[in-house]
Amino acid sequence: MSGVERIERFTCFGGTCGVIVAGDGPARSAAEAAARARLRLLEWHGQFSRFEPGSELSRLNADQREWIPVSPLMAYFAATARYAADLTGGLVDATLLEEIRQAGYREELPPRLPLELTLALAPRRRTASGSPQRRWQALEADTRSASVTRPPGLQLDSGGLAKGLFADLLAEELADHDTFAVDCGGDLSIGGAAGLARPIEVQSPFDQSVLHTFELAGTGVATSGIGRRAWLGADGLPAHHLLDPATGRPAFTGVVQATALAPSAVLAEIHAKAAVLSGPADGSRWLRWGGVLVLDDGSHRVIEPAGSRRGSVASPSLAAAA
Repeated sequence: MSGVERIERFTCFGGTCGVIVAGDGPARSAAEAAARARLRLLEWHGQFSRFEPGSELSRLNADQREWIPVSPLMAYFAATARYAADLTGGLVDATLLEEIRQAGYREELPPRLPLELTLALAPRRRTASGSPQRRWQALEADTRSASVTRPPGLQLDSGGLAKGLFADLLAEELADHDTFAVDCGGDLSIGGAAGLARPIEVQSPFDQSVLHTFELAGTGVATSGIGRRAWLGADGLPAHHLLDPATGRPAFTGVVQATALAPSAVLAEIHAKAAVLSGPADGSRWLRWGGVLVLDDGSHRVIEPAGSRRGSVASPSLAAAA
């Protein structure tokens, strides 16, 4: 590997993002590539934020037309949202924006409720399932014409799907550099032409201790969970941003966090969320490429990826946290 790693860390998507690049590529130096990735993520944040009235996502959600021309990236995101719902039978449903608002997540997160207290106050555990209304089936996206078709009033929440998508797009741009890592608020894409592995630490949502470390190269990683985004709702019950589509209410399934490995970050995001919503009995089946499942009682299950990774690069570890 040539050259030192160039690191950009910054606030974005309601959390911390980071870009690590080593080795100059044919078009840009490592420093230029990392700086460009940072700028692109900040631009995409403004484009896809549901909290900005002027963002493209907000304009799409407010548009009363059924057929709407959009940017190519927005069409790609909408197509990804439909794919995620199709793949999971509606478990991963990006059309629950109004339900998320009703749960209390509006302009900004309410004061954080500690995870132990959240679980103590939570209702009886039950596995989530897709909404019987299946509103996501009315969402169609055409990436060739850059358009979205959906009934007026059907709104999209970008959430983790957009972060996974952005990590994958930047991974394509950085593929010619020796090694890179893109962290979009917990959705990770790592790779590089040198094929070197990087340590990925999975942290406990209870005390941030390291539960497991994977040595991985050329992979997507995502963590979904309720540990860092839980609050007390207006009804006095604990709430968080992972909803049971069948009820529109925060899901308490017995799984508090899932980290998924996958060929891409967006696939990892879809599988991690589905694992949390599926509960302890079925959550592991969504970790087909490997991962970690953390349960209510603090115990965890590690599913190792097939094969082994060698040639770890001496560089900062990336924490896979929700």
